[in-house]
Amino acid sequence: MHLEKFTTMDYVLLVNWIPTEEFNYLWGGPIYEYPLTEQQIITHVTRPEITPFILRHGDKNIGYIELLQESQTTYRLCRVLIGDKVQRGKGSGKVLVELAIDYAKTVLDAKKVNLAVFGHNKRAINCYQSLGFKVTNEETDLRIFNDQNWTLLYMTKAL
Repeated sequence: MHLEKFTTMDYVLLVNWIPTEEFNYLWGGPIYEYPLTEQQIITHVTRPEITPFILRHGDKNIGYIELLQESQTTYRLCRVLIGDKVQRGKGSGKVLVELAIDYAKTVLDAKKVNLAVFGHNKRAINCYQSLGFKVTNEETDLRIFNDQNWTLLYMTKAL
């Protein structure tokens, strides 16, 4: 598996990976409205502080991740997704995050990587913790979906 730069040819793939409004919010937070459109993607990923990637395995596209520059040495992992349902639960998410961390460290000279994850996304939290991320803060009443309060956990990892 390897990361490649996310290009305009990948936009439709990402749109097709987001099947429901709830999944869209779980994956993208308030950045994207459902249904996801190519125009929304263009508006977001062309921001200079965003570096988007697609995860490829052979000739298959299986995942997506972004690095958001927070400072000269700190990056945030955002919108982590294994879009290929067949690859979920098989360690592909861990590989995706490891590759993004490696890119941040070796190419961008990052010293710290942060992320935010919804508290009920236990599979993602377990993945991040297995890679050395630690919860640094918890916020409630910040994100509401369908009248449900979704707790947001902030996690960090020093590189």
